[in-house]
Amino acid sequence: MTRPRLVVKPWMETTRLLLTNYEDEVLRAALPQTPAHPQAAPTLLEGLALWMGRPLSVVLCAADPDVSSALNLCDGFGFGNETLHYEVEVVEDPRRRPRGLGAFGDLRQLRLRGMR
Repeated sequence: MTRPRLVVKPWMETTRLLLTNYEDEVLRAALPQTPAHPQAAPTLLEGLALWMGRPLSVVLCAADPDVSSALNLCDGFGFGNETLHYEVEVVEDPRRRPRGLGAFGDLRQLRLRGMR
């Protein structure tokens, strides 16, 4: 069974999310800055997995290691966390930050990585 795919791309100003289920886009979001609480991102992922009724396959785009580590989704060595509700794969993205929300084309490309 294919897992819903969540692509997370944190930047200094915003964190963009794209959730897909098979080929359907389920959620697009641009959240302000990094979370204020260290458990905010893990709790968000757990909630989305519970909402979808299946574990998530998460792609964390680590363009800036400091910002990515603030999400608390990977360990100090850059390996993604794995829980009952989600599995995180950390990938590097050398692309520049888009203006505004952007077209999410870069996130659509990243969701193809590590397909199960």
